[in-house]
Parts: sequence; structure tokens; C-alpha cells
Amino acid sequence: MQIISADQAGSLIKDEATIFLGGLAMISLPEEVLKGIERRFLAEGHPRDLTTWACGAIGNSRDGGMVHFAHPGMIRRTVAGHFGQTGKELMKMIFDDQVEAYNFPQGSLSHLTRHIAARTPGLLTKVGLGTFVDPRLEGGKLNASAREDLVKLVEFAGEEWLFYPRPHIDVAIIRGTEADENGNITLDKEGVLLEQLALAQAAKACGGIVIAQVERVVQAGSLHPKAVKIPGLVVDYVVLGQPENHMQSITTQYNPALCGHAKVPVNSLAPMPLDERKVIARRAALELRQGAVTNLGIGIPAGIPSIAAEEGVADLLTLSIESGVNGGIPAQGGDFALAYNAESIIEQGAQFDFYDGGGLDASFLGLAQTDNHGNVNVSKFNGRPVGCGGFVNITRSTRKLVYCGTFTAGGLEVDVGGGRLHIKQEGKVQKFIEAVEQITFNGLDAAERGQEVLFVTERAVLRLTVEGLELTEIAPGIDLERDVLAHMGFKPIMRDVRRMDASLFEDHWGGLAVGIERNRQQ
Repeated sequence: MQIISADQAGSLIKDEATIFLGGLAMISLPEEVLKGIERRFLAEGHPRDLTTWACGAIGNSRDGGMVHFAHPGMIRRTVAGHFGQTGKELMKMIFDDQVEAYNFPQGSLSHLTRHIAARTPGLLTKVGLGTFVDPRLEGGKLNASAREDLVKLVEFAGEEWLFYPRPHIDVAIIRGTEADENGNITLDKEGVLLEQLALAQAAKACGGIVIAQVERVVQAGSLHPKAVKIPGLVVDYVVLGQPENHMQSITTQYNPALCGHAKVPVNSLAPMPLDERKVIARRAALELRQGAVTNLGIGIPAGIPSIAAEEGVADLLTLSIESGVNGGIPAQGGDFALAYNAESIIEQGAQFDFYDGGGLDASFLGLAQTDNHGNVNVSKFNGRPVGCGGFVNITRSTRKLVYCGTFTAGGLEVDVGGGRLHIKQEGKVQKFIEAVEQITFNGLDAAERGQEVLFVTERAVLRLTVEGLELTEIAPGIDLERDVLAHMGFKPIMRDVRRMDASLFEDHWGGLAVGIERNRQQ
């Protein structure tokens, strides 16, 4: 193992190299190394025509992560699980066909790293069948420049599967906390483990190099062997990261409660204000079951733990995040993918093994677009790719799915209180439309496989049936024709439309414990 500077790391990258980046947003991201690669390109015009792979989104939407590759000629192809944090510069390059771009499920990419490491032919999975990842639809291609098929539809043992041939990796760039003089690395202050080890092993299996960014180097033999998550035998170079380039998350430099070194009181979480988001989170929370292993997505679903804490039932929940965190209270905003008071933190690939294997009882996810067939789009809007992240993995195998979001978007204003909902200003954008722009979740397939699927908004609740979406509840104070049907691109099935519980629209609710107990008895 050799200790080098970030600029020296940049000089190790050859033209046309394939780089696999560790990290998620700014979590465990080797930002110091990426800046060194960028400086060399700006000074010398090299390395150029790179291919980058990443399991999730890489960056903070501004000055970190993939923005360092967003220069004409620097990259030829980019493959990632999500593009929501990559920044406007790279997104423009993708939209303008200046770079080949592919989006695949975060969990499938995480699993692929282990197949590269083991030198198997590649990954065989059912995740993504019937979605935009399926080659019969879009094959994960995000623009016209992406012509090569990186995922294939195959038949094995009489069934359809998606197959990802393993790519060749020239460089893995990962991050840890401490390295000893032999290159053994801990992840002690990292909020998650991700696939750092698998990436290092993958690069070595391909005859490539591994560059690891750490906070400090310590004496050989001073690290506890069980604390070492990446053995020195798969590490070639170590770069010391400056604190500003070694953030724990997008917004946090370091918080011991986000990596298991401290516990915070549950009642320290501020309650949500009474608005449409709180109403949605409350109604969605009524679908919780005590002890059920539950995944929460970003946005409104991330507010469910706050609701549970306010209602005094946080101890009844078993929450899980695809990044590898189990138990505790999922963090929100720039700390998303981390958690306070986690009970366990495992590698992301292992977490997706559990998810793909049906380990999740319920998932609460964001709602962007849906159609009469229950297809959901969270990955592409107005021709601009955002990406699916772990959404496709999670929605494929979870027993119960609850999509949470406002009924319309773009300027929606409501009054909540007194047991009623009043629409002050309607949103400009419909979410329940005739046909989604991209299929991130295949509703017909889910209905045929018997998944339970609900759509919860501030004014209406719908459920998925094999015949299509059925409207089951509307909010008190809402007119069915004026406030619901007039803002849908299709007419839902209506058999027994009930009123939502008026107490959901009060300052103080107190109904969650009763709801969870009722679910337990059913």
C-alpha cells in the first residue's frame, strides 16, 4: 500500500478507463480523490473518455460528486442507480446526448459488484422485469447515445430473467475512516457500509487498482481485526481526505448518532406541522403493523417515524433502509439513507439480498405519477432522467406497498384543521394521469402477483385491483367531482367510497396506537 496525494491519484487514471465509484450522495464518497482527477483533466485534458459506474446517486446536486466529471470529453459513459444528486452540469450533458447514460436498480448494481469480484458471468435477476429496465421497454437507456444493451432478457429454467453481464473494472475508488500502514481500512465513522469491500475485490479480480480515501493513517497492527472492513491485501493506494471533502452526508460533517456511536432521545424529534404532508403521513401510518419489517422512502414517507414518535408508538416499528440500516429512526433531508439509533448496519448488497428475497413486509414510498393500471413513475419527468434508486428492487418483492404523495403538485395550497380539508389553490400538475412517462413500477404485474398496493394522498385513498385503481376514501370537506375526479386523467373504479377519519385532520390525533392494534387483530 502506498500513501499518495489526490493529484497523484488523478495521474493513475488512464484514458478510457472504467471506474466504479463507492458512495451514496455524499455518504462515503471519496470526494478528495474525485477533485484530484478533475484537476488533472482541467490541466492536461486527461484522463478522457472514461466510463463511470455507481450503485446510487453520486453528489450533492451542486459542487460535489459527479460534477467533477461533467466536462466535455472527460466521460464517455455513465451508469448509476440514480441521477438525482449528480448536478445540473452532468444532467445537461445526458439530456444533450453528450454522454451515454444508463440507469439500473440500485440493488441490482450492488449485487453486480459481487459478481464482478467472483468472476461469474454476471447477475441473473427478476428485478426490473416489466419496467423501463426491461430491454423490451427501454433497457435502462436514458438517452439516444446509449445504444449498447447492458442488460439482456434471457430464459433460464423455463422462466424470464434479466441478465447483467459483468463489466471490466479498471479502478475502484472507495472511502473509509482509518487505514493502517498495511492498508487495512475501517469504516468506523461512516454512516453505512455500502459495497466498499465488494468494489475493491471487483477491481482486483479484473486486474485493476483500488484507491481508498481515509481520514488518517495509523500504525500497522493497531486496528482490531474485526473492525477492519476492507483488508489491506485489496488496497493499492491511500489518499488522506480533508474534512471538507470527507462529509458524513450531504449536510453533516460528523454526527456520532448517525454511525452508532451515540443515541439520541426519540422525543428530540420535532413534530411535523399540521399540513397536507402530515395528513398523508398519518393516514399512511394506519397501514403499519406491529413488528412488520418496514422500508421508508424519501419525502413524505420519511415523516412516518415522526408521526409514530408523536403518537407514542415508535417502539412498535421495525424500520429498514436500503443502504443497509436496520432499526432506529431514519434521518431526513441531506442525511437521508442514515438513521439515528440504528440497531444494525450491514452491507448494502446484503440488505438487498434480504429485500429481493421477500424480507420486507411493507414499504412506504413517494408518489410522483400513476395511471389507471397502477403503473408508477418516479424515474423520468418531461424527458429528464432522475433514476430509480432502490425503488425497483423494493417494489418488486415487498408484500404491501403504500405510495404517499399529494394528489396534485405545483402550487397546491390547502387548509387543514377542524376535522376537514379545504383546497385553497389546486396544484398545476396532475399525478393520476392516463399514461405514465416511464414505468418504474408495473401495476398490472403487481396485481397479478397478489401484491397489496395503496395510494394515499391528502384528499383520497386508492387501492390497486386487477381491474385498475379503485377509489376507496375521500377527505371530509372534499367534493368528489370537483376536487378528485376533475383532476384525474382517468375515471377510477368506485364501489364503496368512504370518508377518511376526520381526526386525521385535527391538531391532536391519538389514533395510531388503535390503528396498529386493529391491524394486529386482522
